[in-house]
Amino acid sequence: MTVNELITQLEPQVLSLPEGEKTVRGCYTGDLLSWVMGKARAGNVWVTIMSNINVPAVASLSDVSCVIIAENARPEDDVIAMAEARGVNMLLMPDSAYNICLKLSKLL
Repeated sequence: MTVNELITQLEPQVLSLPEGEKTVRGCYTGDLLSWVMGKARAGNVWVTIMSNINVPAVASLSDVSCVIIAENARPEDDVIAMAEARGVNMLLMPDSAYNICLKLSKLL
């Protein structure tokens, strides 16, 4: 499944989509950035409530397929611009991280 296909299924708000054809391989949920850098795998969907300027950097370093920000914790415009510049797909959903992961478990 690609990020574009995932978007069709989950219907999130798309904040940044520079690489919609990236392949999705599993999911990782976490809000401690150093932990995500060490544990998330390439291709994972990263589900978080974090929305600060460090999220695109960590997502890029971890090579996740996309970041889904839960609970409509919308990032500032500069964070979205950084995600776009770093090639990070960033999505926004109103659901809790738990419910997003439930939905992902049925799709992946």
